[in-house]
Amino acid sequence: MVILMFIGASPGSTGGGIKTTTVAALIAAVWSMRNGKIDVGIMERRIPPDNIYKAVGITVLSGLLVMAVTMLLTISENADFLALLFEAASAFGTVGLTMSLTPHLSDFGRILIALTMFAGRVGPLTIAVALNNGEQAKIRYPEERVMVG
Repeated sequence: MVILMFIGASPGSTGGGIKTTTVAALIAAVWSMRNGKIDVGIMERRIPPDNIYKAVGITVLSGLLVMAVTMLLTISENADFLALLFEAASAFGTVGLTMSLTPHLSDFGRILIALTMFAGRVGPLTIAVALNNGEQAKIRYPEERVMVG
């Protein structure tokens, strides 16, 4: 349930989270890599590499945000870790679910949850715009293959 709340809604809706299309792009990229393809495609359409980079960036930054909020809540609140993770993911996805923990949070915890709700709704969109500032790099370094995996 935490994963579904983290993913959140589809684009164009008022929900937060990283969006269903971001997850679909990531799954398509993994599937293409698994099949040994260079291009990422879904339904006979190719997804540009910059969209894949944005999807990875949004997912990683959003995951770091939810983890950081959860860690801060574990420091400031006296509650179970999974309940705090549930609250943080719910706030990020602007889902509205709770484990009846929110009324018992400290003022710091409530402010943190409110900021997480704001970041969940505005954050991924803002991150996507920030990652696509329209400028091309003025310097391009030589390409280097590194061993991964």
